[in-house]
Amino acid sequence: MKDTETIYFAGGCFWGTEHFMKQIPGVISTTTGYANSTVDNPSYRQVCTGDTHAAETVEVTFKPDSVSLPFLIDLYFKTIDPTSVNRHGGDSGTQYRTGIYYTEPSQRDIIEREIAALARGYQKPLAVEVKPLENFWPAEDYHQDYLEKNPGGYCHIDPSLFAMARNAREKASAQWQRPSDAELRSILTPLQYEVTQNAATEPPFDNLYNANHRKGIYVDITTGEPLFSSSDKFDSGCGWPAFARPLPSAAINELTDTSHGMVRTEVRSANGNAHLGHLFNDGPAATGGMRYCINSASLRFIPLEDMRQEGYSDYIKYVK
Repeated sequence: MKDTETIYFAGGCFWGTEHFMKQIPGVISTTTGYANSTVDNPSYRQVCTGDTHAAETVEVTFKPDSVSLPFLIDLYFKTIDPTSVNRHGGDSGTQYRTGIYYTEPSQRDIIEREIAALARGYQKPLAVEVKPLENFWPAEDYHQDYLEKNPGGYCHIDPSLFAMARNAREKASAQWQRPSDAELRSILTPLQYEVTQNAATEPPFDNLYNANHRKGIYVDITTGEPLFSSSDKFDSGCGWPAFARPLPSAAINELTDTSHGMVRTEVRSANGNAHLGHLFNDGPAATGGMRYCINSASLRFIPLEDMRQEGYSDYIKYVK
């Protein structure tokens, strides 16, 4: 995992967006500026004409081991009307559009998943622009930390959200701690233990979830950590559960496996260090081309109707 990561949020006037983002624990720096401008180093006055096509944007650098990108995006959603086109609060114009701009394909995948989950709660289409960052020009000095310099200054964001951001804490991964070996032997079946702890492989087709088509999520059998959604499960014909991708919040390690005279990519849960299966690049092109071939014995399925009761309500948005 990288020590720091950077993402770019546009959500109306950048004074409020910057002030909101800098409150979040794990965010280490923020800069107001102009993203995806057709004019180099535009001035605020130029941007206000709309001729530069730039968006008032905040560059957010954060520590992913303290706050994840999905969590940041979910907090950002609280500051915008995602259906509003070029308007927030008292401001209107293309420079006030909503958007998330990324620098890596992995960020794009997470952003698209979060927006798709958000869209299920709206009847109107969302107007959040998702594009690669073409350029970013820092705004003039007086725009930086504006609401710190001018506490009574204009802001389109409800002030109560700033306090919420200061107290926002993502669920710590410590909750998904690996039990002791003695505990694992007591709670797992012999097959589950051999698969997760000794990288064994269960029989194809004759396993619990290969033909499971119910809606819900799949969690690490050893820790309970959410790993995959039924929305990303597909029938690959291989005989084991196949997923196009893990959940955005899933902590998964991909390791080189040279056993059995082959070179493959092994998939393990990062927190439980449980062997899950292998990753292949022969999945459906429409979903990214990847196939996470996972042993049923390494998973526990939580049906959609039981997710809230079992403490997984935060993940319901990932189940279509």
